[in-house]
Amino acid sequence: MEQMNRIKELSEELFPQMLDFCQRIVRIPSEPGKEESVAKVYLAELEALGYDKIFTDPWGNVSGIIEGTETGPAILYNGHMDAVPAGDPSLWEGGDPYSGEIKDSLMYEKELQREEKTRVLFGRGSADLKCGAASQIYAGAILLRLRKEGFPVKGRFITSQVVLEENGEMLGTLKLLDHYDEKKIQVNAMVSCEPSSLRIILGHRGRMELRVTVHGKSCHGSSPWLGVNAVTKAAKLILEIEKTVWSNGHADPDLGKSGIALTILEIEPCELCIVPNKCTMIYDRRLVPGETVESAIAEVQEVIDRLAAEDSDFKAEVGLNANLRRSFTGQGAWIESRKEVWKIDRENPFVQACARGIERVGSSVEYGYWAYSTDIPALSDRGIPVIGYSGAQEFCIHTTDEKVRLDYLKESLAGNAAIFLEAAELAESQFHG
Repeated sequence: MEQMNRIKELSEELFPQMLDFCQRIVRIPSEPGKEESVAKVYLAELEALGYDKIFTDPWGNVSGIIEGTETGPAILYNGHMDAVPAGDPSLWEGGDPYSGEIKDSLMYEKELQREEKTRVLFGRGSADLKCGAASQIYAGAILLRLRKEGFPVKGRFITSQVVLEENGEMLGTLKLLDHYDEKKIQVNAMVSCEPSSLRIILGHRGRMELRVTVHGKSCHGSSPWLGVNAVTKAAKLILEIEKTVWSNGHADPDLGKSGIALTILEIEPCELCIVPNKCTMIYDRRLVPGETVESAIAEVQEVIDRLAAEDSDFKAEVGLNANLRRSFTGQGAWIESRKEVWKIDRENPFVQACARGIERVGSSVEYGYWAYSTDIPALSDRGIPVIGYSGAQEFCIHTTDEKVRLDYLKESLAGNAAIFLEAAELAESQFHG
């Protein structure tokens, strides 16, 4: 317990320095593909803290490594550097989405049952997820101090902050893993700092983008009977798709129901006096265990086939959407929008080690699941066990009132360091997804 008590002492000592780092990175806008300025600050902080190895990859992902005093597993602490756009500044309190201001504010507690007055840090990216990333990086600083003071530290602590997470396709993390493979950097398990309200997160639904295209025949708008209006045909398909998915019965006791949402609709040509000959819809489709990307596509294809059998003028196709994403380094790639379901059992040895670490620094252990999706399937699809853990809270992300409780943030600093020490005690054979 001496080591755990020292973690709590060091978290108190280092917290003001960590808080200053939080403010500095929140004050830097870093939309997807524009993370270069904040990446430089992350690199400088890792160097100032004394990480053993600091490097970037061709896509701009930032990594730092701390070597233990004894052999053991490699635990990756992962976050992302990008944040969604701030939107209209007038909607933000004080008018500055990048203030990084610290002050008293009403804030919900973990269970969202009551608001209480507490100290918070405001700003776009504070909860999603720059302050969580800072907590991970400074957990490394605690390990460095423990090592310097003669405490045994097993294994290898790795922190990574990636680009292009908010776009939704995991490209930054996938390229990070490719770089680790090339450099033979092993990863046995991962802690994601997506907001979790100090809970250990055990899963989320899969996510994919369906691209559905309905074809018609153009004609002059004065004589619509001479053509086939693709939008009219699409309207029938939209209703049938939603009815089919919402009634398919796919659900999970922890993750909830599968779902679908029409998010983008494009019409061609989109002009006066012309009946459109093409209508393209992009759907956000959420998957639960028992569903796959392929099964979700097949589900929509069945609806298309049924409508085509009823109407000889109905023509449509469905597939997986893909997007071109480009990093600030100039690297670019087309990538399909797909993430399979991620779920890890509470009894997994890595999960239980994380829980023991949190308990041993005096925090309560609670579990949960995310409604949204993350980059975690890039690791879990490889059989690598992952949890989510952060002091930030999910309810305020992507809002104009984004903020982080300082008390939860400080608790997560000790929690992250303790998680590593407990997980590093596991034998490599105990790590499995």
